[in-house]
Amino acid sequence: QVQLVESGGGLVQPGGSLRLSCATSGRIFSINAMGWYRQAPGKQRELVAAITSGGSPNYADSVKGRFTISRDNAKNTVSLQMNSLKPEDTAVYYCYADMVALYGRHDYWGQGTQVTVSS
Repeated sequence: QVQLVESGGGLVQPGGSLRLSCATSGRIFSINAMGWYRQAPGKQRELVAAITSGGSPNYADSVKGRFTISRDNAKNTVSLQMNSLKPEDTAVYYCYADMVALYGRHDYWGQGTQVTVSS
């Protein structure tokens, strides 16, 4: 059974930083893209950042220059360094991975971690 588990969320003041991490487990054959989505109350889930297996990142315009995505292919993990956080970054952040596992290729999701930016 494949699982993604996020960590690192919490409460931070505007202008502060947080680092989210996502660990994978289970019988994984290969991972294509990995990344982070977020969903704020009353809003649709949106892509924050993604990274290919080759390490090419892609960011939402709203986080460019503030967030940095990285991955460790040896450990099958992905991280999101969030700097200069704003109240509008408040949301539940979800890790995802496009993986080939025991039952084929699927998108797998974590359970989400809350990020709250408030003074």
